[in-house]
Parts: sequence; C-alpha cells; structure tokens
Amino acid sequence: MTTLSINLPTLLTLSRIVLIPFFVLSVYRHPVLGALIFSIASVTDFLDGYLARRSGQITKFGIIMDPLADKFLVISALIVLVDMTRLSAFIAIILIVREFLVTGLRVVALSKDIVIPAEMGGKLKTTAQITAILCLILMGSIFDRLPVDLYDAGIVFIWIALVLSVMSGVQYTVSFWRKM
Repeated sequence: MTTLSINLPTLLTLSRIVLIPFFVLSVYRHPVLGALIFSIASVTDFLDGYLARRSGQITKFGIIMDPLADKFLVISALIVLVDMTRLSAFIAIILIVREFLVTGLRVVALSKDIVIPAEMGGKLKTTAQITAILCLILMGSIFDRLPVDLYDAGIVFIWIALVLSVMSGVQYTVSFWRKM
C-alpha cells in the first residue's frame, strides 16, 4: 500500500472536493443543476473505492481522503439545506457530529495502521442521506409534478439516515475500541 499515488481513484476522490463549490454556487438558483452536480459527486464516492479495490490501487491517502471528501460533500449539502430552511439545524448537527466522530476514529486507527472499513450500516446511512438531500434540493423544482411529495420523502429519508447514523456511529466506536 503506497502513501500517495495519482491514479484514477485518487482523481475521483479529489474531483468530489473540487465539485463542492460548484454545487453550492448552483443549488440556490438552479436546484436541478445543483442536484446533478451533487449526484455526480456522489457517484464518484462509489466509483473511487470500487476502482481502487478492483485495480489494487488502495493508498493511505485514499483511505484517509475518500471518507473526508464524502464528509465534505454531505456536510456542505446539509448546511445548504439548513440555510434554505429545508432541514432542521438540529438534525444537521447530529449528522455532522457523527461524521466528525467516525472520521476522527478512523484517522486515529489508521495512524496505528489499523483500518476500520466502512460497514453496511454506514453505507445504508450514506444512501439514505444522499436520497434525502436530493429530494430536499429538488422539492419545488420541475420534479414537483411527481406523484410523490419530495419534501415528505426527503424528511422520511433524513430520519432514516439519522437513525442509521447514530446506530452506525455506535458500531464504529465499538469496533474502534475493540481494535485498539
């Protein structure tokens, strides 16, 4: 495992970070464009890890930066949704605190050459968060003609993400202390 190698998975991780300002700048005036940029960035989260494992290009840089890039993207979206008054600050704060807690634990573990891999609860939480964020961004847009109320769907998914966030946060913490 190398420390830093510029390869396709690393470029995808970095592209997610680069897309954040474009997402933030576009989402207020053009929610569909903002949702598209957020979706592209979210897909890179899946692709970079998949390609790194498949091609054997896993690096310490990628192990640290991939979850950080994901957190930067999601936290940016949560803050935007709070600013747009589409999401409660209370929910956003709980989700953000969990992200910092888990990322901090993973970085500390990695500093001791212990890798705490993503678990199913965290992956389901991420899927629910992404779905909620997209629904809440797109409410009131051209997709408002759908037979589903996007705001209601977004709130259901954000509550699912919140429950999964707390559960997986506890799971990561227990896993961290067992491995330490």
